[in-house]
Amino acid sequence: MNNQSDVAQILKQIEQEYQASKLGLEGLASGVARHDFISQKTENIGKHHEQLAELVGPEQAIALIANTIWAPTDQEPAR
Repeated sequence: MNNQSDVAQILKQIEQEYQASKLGLEGLASGVARHDFISQKTENIGKHHEQLAELVGPEQAIALIANTIWAPTDQEPAR
């Protein structure tokens, strides 16, 4: 794979892990999702972040992840 497709694949995996953990906390599975399930999703995101940082650098990796999992309004500074 080339660098761009590697980055796209990693971001897709991060988004899937984030959505799964979010549903575990807020969605229909609320109260059913176990702590270790959410912890595993968080650990997976961390591993994907490390892979992404190797490809694009740490600062760019954080920016890409933020843009992937959060809406622009979530990223605005608190007032």
